[in-house]
Amino acid sequence: MSGSCCIGISNMKPCCRILIGSKSCSFFGVSSRKLNNHSVVDNLSKLQFKSTRKRRYRSCSSRIVGHIRVIDQDRRAFSVSDPNWGQSKVFSGVYINNGGRGGSSRRGVLVVPKVASDFRNHSTSVEANNINDKNFERIYVQGGFNVKPLVIERIETGPNDVVKEDDPIVGVTGSNVNIDDLKGLNEPKVFEREVSEIEKEAWRLLQDSVVTYCGNPVGTLAAKDPADKQPLNYDQVFIRDFVPSALAFLLKGETEIVKNFLLHTLQLQSWEKTVDCHSPGQGLMPASFKVRTVPLDGSDGSFEEVLDPDFGESAIGRVAPVDSGLWWIILLRAYGKITGDYGLQERVDVQTGIRLILNLCLSDGFDMFPTLLVTDGSCMIDRRMGIHGHPLEIQALFYSALRCSREMLIVNDNTKNLVAAINNRLSALSFHIREYYWVDMKKINEIYRYKTEEYSTDAINKFNIYPDQIPSWLVDWIPEEGGYLIGNLQPAHMDFRFFTLGNLWAIVSSLGTSNQNEGILNLIESKWDDLMGQMPLKICYPALEYEEWRIITGGDPKNTPWSYHNGGSWPTLLWQFTLACIKMGKPELAQKAVALAEKRLAADQWPEYYDTRNGRFIGKQSRLFQTWTIAGFLASKMLLENPQRASLLFWEEDYELLQTCVCALGKTGGRRKCSRFNSRSQILV
Repeated sequence: MSGSCCIGISNMKPCCRILIGSKSCSFFGVSSRKLNNHSVVDNLSKLQFKSTRKRRYRSCSSRIVGHIRVIDQDRRAFSVSDPNWGQSKVFSGVYINNGGRGGSSRRGVLVVPKVASDFRNHSTSVEANNINDKNFERIYVQGGFNVKPLVIERIETGPNDVVKEDDPIVGVTGSNVNIDDLKGLNEPKVFEREVSEIEKEAWRLLQDSVVTYCGNPVGTLAAKDPADKQPLNYDQVFIRDFVPSALAFLLKGETEIVKNFLLHTLQLQSWEKTVDCHSPGQGLMPASFKVRTVPLDGSDGSFEEVLDPDFGESAIGRVAPVDSGLWWIILLRAYGKITGDYGLQERVDVQTGIRLILNLCLSDGFDMFPTLLVTDGSCMIDRRMGIHGHPLEIQALFYSALRCSREMLIVNDNTKNLVAAINNRLSALSFHIREYYWVDMKKINEIYRYKTEEYSTDAINKFNIYPDQIPSWLVDWIPEEGGYLIGNLQPAHMDFRFFTLGNLWAIVSSLGTSNQNEGILNLIESKWDDLMGQMPLKICYPALEYEEWRIITGGDPKNTPWSYHNGGSWPTLLWQFTLACIKMGKPELAQKAVALAEKRLAADQWPEYYDTRNGRFIGKQSRLFQTWTIAGFLASKMLLENPQRASLLFWEEDYELLQTCVCALGKTGGRRKCSRFNSRSQILV
């Protein structure tokens, strides 16, 4: 098929700058001195890099380079447009024979090319008999980079043949062209219902928290408490905090802010801010960013806006955020699923951003396990809480991000090895978590009778877990029916605490088996008073107390027992609980939790978290008007009202992954020996 061209469009204004702390110029998070390191940047060799060594600021025209998509079955090539693409230009189009309607009428066609990946079948395709390769139209795109939807100014098919601006654009479905068939195809559906006064207040507060950059919305503040005199970093836009806000906006049909957020945070990726002269890994996403106003260079009294990202160098504990890039990928997929705008994820800069994150996460190291090895404070629990190692929350988000990437990556010669690595890691990770993190009455009885110091590939106690590690609280707490995924697993250590986010996201992503997912909800239901209390949901259970609290947290005065991360109640977890319940066919549990939270949230001024064993008190250091508390409540309400939208956000079991075992690829007998084959009956349930 002859290739026609379409262009990726950024909606950023070319008037602003981005504040960075690196002396080396980078583009898309790729330093000029690193261009030869990875195949990720093979197609970016034509980009021009400009060094700004004398200033802290880097001029940013906000011109994300457009890409030319070649409509070809194997989608093998990306090309970079010329540097002056920001101006209105003439682009190639295609001639469509309008199915015999009106003879030789020619119109512009909005084409979504078919992706070679087998994991998404949402795009339409153009068959060869519909295209006349000898006749091309010229489409004038209005607005350059500051474009929201694509606007066709006029379409010329000849010197004296101009289609008027108000003529409809023709859509393509299968082999026939029908204008009426595509009316509202990718338009978000807004479901109208009666909104309560509490929801009206929540929407007003969410809108008030919106941050603008050069006149465009780009995110929401972490919290906007007018009485807070020391906001610390709560006046910034956090990637993880914005996710429930983004879902609320998407479900309401307000998509611009989410698209802007995805593109602007992508611009901030891996700009090499440092702690003690050490640079973070290429592909790292910032934890947060802030819009600052600074004096314009060489002017009197003029100012401009800049973006100042934080990669952890200003955070308490100075820990880089492992989960930011994972949440960014998950949100990118959610944006495409809800809006139908898959063109965003197919842009060359976005594809490059995905690959940089994956290369960072999939890089070889010393670790023998398929799980990600991280430090304390690298996720939602961002203080010392004894979760260093392989915490469940990171593994569940990692698994989700891998599944998202497998759907969104364009398969070509440069990505086929990456896709293979994703498949292998997904298979190994799902087996590892399902087999070794799961506990119920049967598994605890097994651990209770473990033998230690076993040396062989046939060992049952593979991680040398000592039976005395089973805590006394667990013996009476675990129900007869149900179970959960433990918080962490390392040699000679199992963290038996119940971490809510990791377990909920394991359900959402199908990291657990169907029986395990059902068992998690059974446990939550049976231990409702412990995990929900008077305000859902406990971030973890139980709290660390006494000497254990002093040793593990270092005597953290904020993480005292049953407060903050140490057993506090976080209403923002409602939207993830709602997703999990809808997926497992138990929406009544989510409705019960949302109704419980609705009684107090507005009256308590939307706190960040609640304290005490039952969640009776507002957190002692809790910010009020916490944005992700507000957004989590709104997203939960809308998901329960329209459960069919929830199905766009979770994953079903992928049985092909269960048949993949990287051990079978080994050449030696020892490498082929794999414990998963002995457990296949458990994994396939």
